[in-house]
Amino acid sequence: MKKLLYILTGFLIAPVIAIAQVNPGVDNNSLLGQKNVITTSVPFLLITPDSRAAGMGDLGAATPGDANSIHWNPAKMAFIENKAGISLSGAPWLRTLVPDVWFYYLSGYTKIGDQDRSAVAASLRYFTLGDIQFTDENGNPLGNYEPKEFAFDGSYSTQLSDHFSMGIALRFIFSDLARGQTGVSGAEIKAGLAGAGDISAYYKNDVKLGSKDFEYGIGATISNIGNKITYTNDAERDFIPINLRVGTFWKTQLDEYNEIGFGVDFNKLLVPTPQYEFDTMGNIIGRIPSNAPVIQGMLQSFGDAPGGFREELNEITVSIGAEYWYAGQFALRAGYFYENANKGAREYVTFGAGLKYSVFQIDAAYLQPFSRRHPLQNTIRFSLLFDIQAFSEQ
Repeated sequence: MKKLLYILTGFLIAPVIAIAQVNPGVDNNSLLGQKNVITTSVPFLLITPDSRAAGMGDLGAATPGDANSIHWNPAKMAFIENKAGISLSGAPWLRTLVPDVWFYYLSGYTKIGDQDRSAVAASLRYFTLGDIQFTDENGNPLGNYEPKEFAFDGSYSTQLSDHFSMGIALRFIFSDLARGQTGVSGAEIKAGLAGAGDISAYYKNDVKLGSKDFEYGIGATISNIGNKITYTNDAERDFIPINLRVGTFWKTQLDEYNEIGFGVDFNKLLVPTPQYEFDTMGNIIGRIPSNAPVIQGMLQSFGDAPGGFREELNEITVSIGAEYWYAGQFALRAGYFYENANKGAREYVTFGAGLKYSVFQIDAAYLQPFSRRHPLQNTIRFSLLFDIQAFSEQ
């Protein structure tokens, strides 16, 4: 049971403080709107699935499309030049905390329609938390269990003009963390189920700056628009990580063999900011649950932070990345991810490399946090992409 607590508290980032805490000698009202991290159910939906994006600081809203674009921006897939492709990725997760937690991702697409101006895609992400021994309140063993979560996606995208496309995706989410066990209230824990959808847009064009021709893209996605989730019949329902992603990516050919690209993404969770209840001494005595419907919660997320507009800006994360290609076959990547210290404190640099042949491409990425003993330290990811059209031609 202790292992499950480690994973759930350290999952995805291990925020510095999950909620505002009571500290002796501190005016706890001052913590409200500062260390006030937004938490949701099924945060595994936000894990960067592929090594290419991971090597560029989790950048993906407007990068050139590939088989993993169903996660980042399905609309990009309408402009993929290749007829069809498949990608497989895997990574050990939170390896500094636990040894047997893994994340897997399988995705694929095919172009359809007149002149291949549309694309359909599907993906499966699977997150296993390894083998966990459950115990009762006295420490007596209740047996072993392997918690797991997965999500299955399907998407469609199409070009609405020579430069603009839109896409939609539908998602089924299954979260089985402690099925059959008993919660604090005495209710039996069951698997959580949810359905969600994405809507996305992508614009690409080219422009001449100085003596160089640049190809650029601008992308935007609202992902995981779906119902709240619960793990017991009597528990309140929690928001899933509805997320707004906006970004741009620019690339240019330096000469016959060298190409470089760079971009930036901005992300904001479209779920209500946590609100707290205080006693007469200013101490936090509880968290006020949000009963807002999904759409209302999305809208109010732009202006409900206790600290006002400044805190709303702090809820935006930034990804900056660059990619270099030599002869279209060898790639080097680097990136930087920033999250405000009061909203989770994720801050790390990433590095990546890729090797591309006519039929397949191999990518790897490495993550190095700025803080010591971080749960994501030494995270390594690998991806393998296949070009189905090139394979069939050979």
